[in-house]
Amino acid sequence: MHALPLRGTRGCAYRRSRYSSPEEQGSEVLAKAPRSKKTAPKSPAEDSEFALHSLQDAFEQDSRFKASKEQLLDFYKQMLLIRRFEERAGQLYGLGLIGGFCHLYIGQEAVAIGLQSALDGDKDSVITGYRDHGHMLAYGIDPKVIMAELTGREAGISKGKGGSMHMFSTEHKFYGGHGIVGAQAHQYNDDGGFCLAYFGDGAANQGQVYETMNMAALWKLPIVFVVENNQYAMGTAVGRSSAETEFHRRGTAFRIPGMDVNGMDVLEVRQAAEIAFKHVREGKGPVLMECNTYRYRGHSMSDPAKYRTREEVQDIREHKDPIEAIKKVLLENGSTEDELKAIDKDIRKTVTEAADFAEISPEPEPGELYTDVLVGEY
Repeated sequence: MHALPLRGTRGCAYRRSRYSSPEEQGSEVLAKAPRSKKTAPKSPAEDSEFALHSLQDAFEQDSRFKASKEQLLDFYKQMLLIRRFEERAGQLYGLGLIGGFCHLYIGQEAVAIGLQSALDGDKDSVITGYRDHGHMLAYGIDPKVIMAELTGREAGISKGKGGSMHMFSTEHKFYGGHGIVGAQAHQYNDDGGFCLAYFGDGAANQGQVYETMNMAALWKLPIVFVVENNQYAMGTAVGRSSAETEFHRRGTAFRIPGMDVNGMDVLEVRQAAEIAFKHVREGKGPVLMECNTYRYRGHSMSDPAKYRTREEVQDIREHKDPIEAIKKVLLENGSTEDELKAIDKDIRKTVTEAADFAEISPEPEPGELYTDVLVGEY
C-alpha cells in the first residue's frame, strides 16, 4: 500500500546552465520578446542571477499568515461552507438528482480559501479543472445557483448546461479550463490583474502543461500555476505515476520559480499566496505553486477508491484536517465551542436552502440548447 507523502515545505535546488560563447547565446536572444520603450522588471527567464528558490526561501522564513480573529472566522466559515455543500452534493448525487460526473472538494478546502482570499475580485481571474465547486464557493458565489447548476436547473449559474464540471461566471472572472488564455487576456488588456490556474497532480504529467509554462515564461504572463496535489490523481498514487514527485520543481526548465506549500493549512496557503501574487503583480512572470493536500472521497462519485485503505483516510481526518486545524487556532484565540457550533448550524441551514432551491427550480427549456453556442451572431 502506498505510503502517503503529504510533504512539509522543503527548499528546492535549481541550477542555471551558462552559455560559453556569444554564438551560443544567439538562440536565446532571438527567442526573447521585443522590449517596450518603458523599462519593465526582469523576469527570472531574463535574469540569470535570479535564484529560482528565492520565493520558497522567503516563504520558509515566515510561512504562516498573520490573520486577525475576523479573518480566521471568515476562513473557517468559508471552508465549512465548502465542506457542508459538498457533503450535500454527494447526497443529491446518490439520490439521482445530480447526473454525470461529480468531483467533490472535501479535504482540499484550505487551498481554494487560502489562495482566493488574497485575490482582487475586480481584476484577477480563476481557471480550474473539474473539481470546481469549492473554487466557486470560495469566490462568494451564491450556493443556490451553484447547487442549481449541479442539478441541471435553469436557475444555475450556467443555466443548467455546465453541470458539475463546466461552471462559468464572466461576472466573477471564473473562466473554466483554459489557463494560458486567461493570463494572455490580462496582459493584453493591461488591467493589472493575473490568472490563478489550478490543475491536479495527474494533469501535471500532460505535455500541454509544459508548452503552456514555456509560453508563459517567454511572454512573462501574469499567471500563478497551482498544482493541487491530492496524492492520487484519478486513482494512482503520485509515486507510481510521476518520476518527479516534487511538482513545484517542474518549472525549472522554463525559469519559473516554484513553491512547496502545505495545502492542509489555510494560513500557510494564504502566506504563500501573498509572496507568489506579489511576484506576479510586479511583472516578473509566472510562479508554479504546489499545494500538498488530500481528497477524502474518490476522484469522482463513481470512484470506490480501493487504491488506499480506510485507515489512511481516517488518519488524515484525525491529524491533518484543514477545518479542524483552523478551528483549533480559533479556540486558542478566544472563540468558544458554542460559537463555532452556531456557525456550523447556520451553514447547514444555508446548504439545505440551496438544495431545496435546486430541487424546486425548473429544468431549462429545450430551446436553451441553442443559446450561448457562439459569442456573436453570424
